[in-house]
Amino acid sequence: MSTPPAPSGPVLPLDEDPAAVLEAATWAMAAMVGTLHDALTAPLTEVLAADPRRTAVLEEAGLVRREGAALVPHPSLVPPDGPTARSAVEARLSSMRQALTAATGESSGGWAALDDRVLLHQGRASAAVGRALGSRIVPQLPGLGDRLAGDGGRILDVGTGVAALALALAEAFPRARVTGIDVLERALDLARGELAQASPGTADRVTLLRRDVADTSEQSAYDLVWLPAPFLSEAVLESALPRLVDALVPGGWLVAGAGSPSPDGLRRAVGRWNAARNGGSAHDADRMAAVLTARGLRDVRRFPTVPGGPVLVAGCRPRPN
Repeated sequence: MSTPPAPSGPVLPLDEDPAAVLEAATWAMAAMVGTLHDALTAPLTEVLAADPRRTAVLEEAGLVRREGAALVPHPSLVPPDGPTARSAVEARLSSMRQALTAATGESSGGWAALDDRVLLHQGRASAAVGRALGSRIVPQLPGLGDRLAGDGGRILDVGTGVAALALALAEAFPRARVTGIDVLERALDLARGELAQASPGTADRVTLLRRDVADTSEQSAYDLVWLPAPFLSEAVLESALPRLVDALVPGGWLVAGAGSPSPDGLRRAVGRWNAARNGGSAHDADRMAAVLTARGLRDVRRFPTVPGGPVLVAGCRPRPN
């Protein structure tokens, strides 16, 4: 008699119900996000002490441990600064709302089918990427920091959404101008509301356009192009990348977001499903680097963000000989 193949997923005790484990994990995620949300306006130590039953869930999940009478949070509960903390909350809320939509069998018609709260949460979360680009990535890309620090620097933000990333880049480079493009008019309406609440000196340097990235036609116009690859289908990426390369000035850089290669099969499967539901792609950093190289970009570099988070892949348009 042949032996049945072993399951490829995590191995659970024979008396453990996988559905019950996943349900408990959902509540653990809710406890974590709720704690992070409350900690935006109060010290984390006070937040943990204020709701001991919720904190007990975090203990069981390995996010808090006790040392005597003290509660010691895992580093993932202690973002480096307030803006990063807010972006983390927005990102998790977006993920949870999308998961609820999937669970109820609601439309998977891409971002256009998601409600305004999801668009705002997801968009505001992208501000963290904008800040990382401005403070950590651009300084490591030869020549780019000087271009964006001077007059005439130009940035293209593909799939701008609610313009949070565009605003973060405009703040990081006070003399640069940012063009944000998106196909979804409703997202651009939300973006206009976000710009109206930003400081005029920053918002005035952000231009919003309704445009499909595959229709990009500028030649040698931008010093930096941001490409959120997971939010674009493979067909769109295929048609848009040559145009985006042409839109870079020689010596300019394209930076693409990509998934982090994960050894965890569950995370890989969830990433592929989520990308398919939202009309996106599941490019990981290895594949993204190969795609940029194949499109003629040089000096391709990779920049991890947070453990298990997206990887930013950058490539430079070569100067003519």
